[in-house]
Amino acid sequence: MIPTENELYAALESRHGKAFQKKLSGARVAVCGLGGLGSNIAICLARAGVGTLHLIDFDRVDLSNIGRQQFFLSQLGMNKTDALSETLRQINPYSRIITDTLHLERGNIPKLISDAHIVCEAFDSPECKAELVDTVIEVFPEKYIVSASGMSGLHTANSITTRKITPKFYLCGDGVSDVSNDHTLYASRVMVCAAHQANAVLKIIMEM
Repeated sequence: MIPTENELYAALESRHGKAFQKKLSGARVAVCGLGGLGSNIAICLARAGVGTLHLIDFDRVDLSNIGRQQFFLSQLGMNKTDALSETLRQINPYSRIITDTLHLERGNIPKLISDAHIVCEAFDSPECKAELVDTVIEVFPEKYIVSASGMSGLHTANSITTRKITPKFYLCGDGVSDVSNDHTLYASRVMVCAAHQANAVLKIIMEM
């Protein structure tokens, strides 16, 4: 039996406190890229009761994604935005979920993220990462951006940290490892980095 909205948020308030949960419920977070990082970030934020999650990705769920991304075999072939929305609604049916199934590019980034308080960069491509971070910093200096760099291989998870680069720019990861050297990404280490990003978002919301 699915609890009512009041029942769910009462349970969250009992864990987080009423004041913090009110901030979480009013927060708007854009998750850009729904692979190993983004799918895990979104699930962490939905579990915390973040009020609005804007999911942005152009891709479909592929068999190669199952090893480290939060999708299921039954979702193969679905748009990642639709598949993750389906999962998030099982976690928190009362969160507002907005989806855009498209490529983020410098020309459309400002319009797509204009309503978000916090932007999570969760791309694979270094070029896409830089483009999103640069655009947020240049166009929306009032917004927070939480990005990631370095989580490949099976190096110690303890080397993954969160660094505050500027007052509103956070960077998570080890800053060193690269898939071109380590050959692949593993769910365990990617999830650690995603958890750092989600934790940074929650701390930002607490302080807003």
